[in-house]
Amino acid sequence: MNGWSQFAAFFTSGGPFMYVILTIAVLCLALAAERLWVIGRAASVNSRKLTNDVLRLVAVGHDAQAIELCRQVKGPVAGVAQAVLSRGSADETSLQSAADGAAIVALPPLSRRLPFLNILANSATLLGLLGTIFGLTTAFSAVGAADPALRSSFLAAGISQALNTTALGLIVAVPTLLAHGFLSSRVEVLADEADEMGVRLIQSLVARRGGTTHSKAA
Repeated sequence: MNGWSQFAAFFTSGGPFMYVILTIAVLCLALAAERLWVIGRAASVNSRKLTNDVLRLVAVGHDAQAIELCRQVKGPVAGVAQAVLSRGSADETSLQSAADGAAIVALPPLSRRLPFLNILANSATLLGLLGTIFGLTTAFSAVGAADPALRSSFLAAGISQALNTTALGLIVAVPTLLAHGFLSSRVEVLADEADEMGVRLIQSLVARRGGTTHSKAA
């Protein structure tokens, strides 16, 4: 309870900008949790094992089983593999087009709304600085008009408001930026895994079906 009392005193002495920053903090928490759930579901698949299993089935000609496996697993990596296998072509260009199309459909939903985390973090920082300026301006104005005996108390209250606003802005901004970096890195890993699946599967299909590659066409 003592910690809550200290936070309440810290919050109430920070001025009106504290409420705006707190609202941003709630938005950041909700957005980060929603993105973590969406990206976490896609990243929960063992992409390395899936790739090896699909390639093993394709190597022995069990394309239908490989497609069924991808349907059961879901996720961007499985989506790329399913699109390539369903194309039914031995041409590398056609297969690559199928892989690219599946990636374009599967990957953007994972990074959707992620840029807002960066925007909200910067907004919290700037609002903290604005609150600092507002608090210092209020403090010096009050000191100039106050009775000499009360000037020190007015100055202390204004500086406290200024520093608390800055502190809360940074408390919100730093974890939000860390969350943005972590989630963005997870999306990049999924994109790399989907690309790896597409490249290796296309090479396997082209070699097995005797299709044409870019190097042969050249």
